[in-house]
Amino acid sequence: QVLLVESGGGLVPPGGSLTLSCAASRTRFTFDIYDVHWYRQAPGTQREMVATITSGGGTEYSDSVKGRFTISRDNAKRTVYLRMTKLTPEDTAKYYCKMIGTWGQGTQVTVSS
Repeated sequence: QVLLVESGGGLVPPGGSLTLSCAASRTRFTFDIYDVHWYRQAPGTQREMVATITSGGGTEYSDSVKGRFTISRDNAKRTVYLRMTKLTPEDTAKYYCKMIGTWGQGTQVTVSS
């Protein structure tokens, strides 16, 4: 089973930027054939998908982050990134990556002055 580890979260002021990372680790694992998704969940809300990158590099975004977030992948490093810009307090949530039905442990992003 693949293990996903997110990192890069933290406290950032409104208008700021962060880059999250999701690293996949497993031996004999062909990372580049799988789609990877970023989700987020704020307290008291349902988990929502914010970005997807396909095995071919295609990307999709939720309307709430389109134009501000960018998802990318480095298959050699088995890592997917989520570059987040123009952050607002509404982006405050725990961010998770998902691949092949497996979730990471999440990384907290807090946008506050």
